[in-house]
Amino acid sequence: MTKTIAVAWTGASGLPYGLRLVDRLLAADCRVWLMYSQAAQIVAKQETDLILPAQPREAQRLLAERFAATAGRLEVFDRNDWNAPPASGSNPPDAYVICPCTMGTLAEVAAGTAKDLITRAADVVLKEGKPLILVPRETPFSALHLENMLRLARAGAVILPPSPGFYHRPADIQGLVDFVVARILDRLGLPHDLMPRWGDARD
Repeated sequence: MTKTIAVAWTGASGLPYGLRLVDRLLAADCRVWLMYSQAAQIVAKQETDLILPAQPREAQRLLAERFAATAGRLEVFDRNDWNAPPASGSNPPDAYVICPCTMGTLAEVAAGTAKDLITRAADVVLKEGKPLILVPRETPFSALHLENMLRLARAGAVILPPSPGFYHRPADIQGLVDFVVARILDRLGLPHDLMPRWGDARD
């Protein structure tokens, strides 16, 4: 059965993680529901030279071509589209990943506010008992950040900071990105070959 995974890109540094995640979800034959914030559009240009259109239909065409997504596998929703499927518990995704996740977004989710589709979708998956993974890119963490993360962890969310390991001896930045994306895919229960598992590759 095809899994539907919702993904949101927000304005934290780390768009390469979000791009690679969508790429690998599509490669795993998932259906992807994508949302992104206005700040994510700025970060995408700064970090990847990708210009994300303001209009969802244009973004969907652009990204479907980039990822070679087959028809119906990638849908892009406006962050203010309250009629989109992720806005309702009657049609939730199988899981939701906010990657990268700003501390502002994390705080809104922890407070249970729903100012846009990105935070409303998080509220939906939590109340429906679906997996919610937040990938917060910030350092150092303040006490407020840590308290919000603890609150979300107690509510059932997974807090997965993008902290790459080095035991697989990454040769480049892509190797560091893949380490983090592999951890996300593991939590989603999806197969991947992004890196060898601990103990599987020995000299």
